[in-house]
Amino acid sequence: MIERRIATRHRVLKQGTLAFGSGGGVDCMVRNISSSGARIETASPMGLPPSFTLVIKTDHFLRRCHRVWSKDTKVGVAFD
Repeated sequence: MIERRIATRHRVLKQGTLAFGSGGGVDCMVRNISSSGARIETASPMGLPPSFTLVIKTDHFLRRCHRVWSKDTKVGVAFD
C-alpha cells in the first residue's frame, strides 16, 4: 500500500467534539492525528457538514478541518 499522507500520523485515543458554525456539535473519538489531519470516529457521519472545527479540550486543541473520506463510523479529516 502506498502512503499518501503528507505527515506521519500518531495513534491516540482522545475524546473530541466536532463543532459547527451554527452552534451545534457532535462527540467524537480521535484515533490518530498529525500536523495535517486526523482520523476520528463518530456515532454516525451522516449529516456532518463539509467543514467543521475539531476540538480536543484536554489538549486545548482547536482546528478547522474538512472531511476527506468516511466509511461506517470512521472519518478522515484534513486541517485547513
